[in-house]
Amino acid sequence: MYSLDDTIAAISTPLGEGGIGIVRLSGPEARSITEGLFRPRRQGQRLRSYRLHYGHIVDPADGTVVDEVLVSFMRAPTSYTRQDVVEINCHGGIVPLRRVLQLALAAGARLAEPGELTLRAFLNGRIDLAQAEAVLDIVRARTDAALRVAMDQLAGHLSSQVRSLRGQMVQLLAYLEATIDFVEDEIPSHDIGPELAELEEELTALLAEAQQGLIYRQGVRVAIIGRPNVGKSSLLNALLRVSRAIVTPIPGTTRDTLEESCNLQGIPVTLVDTAGISATENLVERLGVERSRQALAQADLVLLVVDGSEPLQPQDWEIAHSIGTQPTLVVVNKLDLPQRVDLEGFLARTPRVHLSALMGEGLADLEQTIVDLVFSGRVLASPTPLVSNPRHQALLQQARKGICAAQATLAQGLPNDFVAIDLTEAVAALGQITGQTVSEDLLEAIFATFCVGK
Repeated sequence: MYSLDDTIAAISTPLGEGGIGIVRLSGPEARSITEGLFRPRRQGQRLRSYRLHYGHIVDPADGTVVDEVLVSFMRAPTSYTRQDVVEINCHGGIVPLRRVLQLALAAGARLAEPGELTLRAFLNGRIDLAQAEAVLDIVRARTDAALRVAMDQLAGHLSSQVRSLRGQMVQLLAYLEATIDFVEDEIPSHDIGPELAELEEELTALLAEAQQGLIYRQGVRVAIIGRPNVGKSSLLNALLRVSRAIVTPIPGTTRDTLEESCNLQGIPVTLVDTAGISATENLVERLGVERSRQALAQADLVLLVVDGSEPLQPQDWEIAHSIGTQPTLVVVNKLDLPQRVDLEGFLARTPRVHLSALMGEGLADLEQTIVDLVFSGRVLASPTPLVSNPRHQALLQQARKGICAAQATLAQGLPNDFVAIDLTEAVAALGQITGQTVSEDLLEAIFATFCVGK
């Protein structure tokens, strides 16, 4: 499956109309295949490495000009995959890109599998597995903050720390193995307890920031709920800074959930506007209420909107009781009107923000409170690399568990054989982050999530 001997080709830009589209080839025949299709402006000129060549792609079967292109050639090993790589910059339409790709395939290239170019970069040692996964995170980044986290991982900051920790563990493991294989007189006695404690502390520090990293990568779902006509859709529009949801004085205008994305201080947020939760005999409204309850159950954070211009209604209390243990923020809307609401005893321990969605007053306070709730009031200012991948988080937890088990085994005075078993599990877990110990099944699962051409 992971043969590096053939030449692969794929369209590396999204299909559709655009100024430029790129067909990328990688492998030992990338240059010769391209030269068989490319007619440079200077006849007879060969592709030179790290030069941009102007000309046309021509169908060798009949000499038909397919597209006007710019071709770049990157000679191995100084390329993305550490193989010969060619990028053909075509006009960004579906037809010319597919036609150029078809010609490359007919000339001997194979269509690349999803993520196969990045896989080759990993297999050829240009990047490790954590860096390879960062490539996909960069492509999928939804905010500047998420992009910075992914670029930090691509630069190898997380990999460097993981490799350092794993190297320390390997040294301890070598010492333990030596004490098992040789008599005590030949190996000086050494207390590894302090070193195990230091390893646990560093793993704990990495994991402490993991939730923040996951938030930047995956974002959060925020459900806007409440009874009809309290201003839920107005609040959605205010947060989006655009009129996305229909707003009228008529209760029940929103009959289905409406999802939109926004950026709150670098956090990718999916806002879910819901139908007003109320008892109704109307079939359509009942379906809308059911979807609102589903959105409530799936939300990471709930914004319970109440109308500040009138007393609380029984429906407000019913909705509050239905929330359960989910993180919640009470939003008291319609601050621009005389206030008549009495919140005594109403979700007393829940944070509250008073605002006017119509006028925008208090909106900044709401956004800051959301960020504080998402990050649990913590300010992220640590030199520790952010762990933004759920797989990495799970493996770090597994490594920490192994270190803690080794500490417990050592404290019980058990033989070094047992300590070595626990330490070996920790070493293996960290090796799976960087790809030093990884199975083909895992590689297949990871790179299958990539787009073709990356």
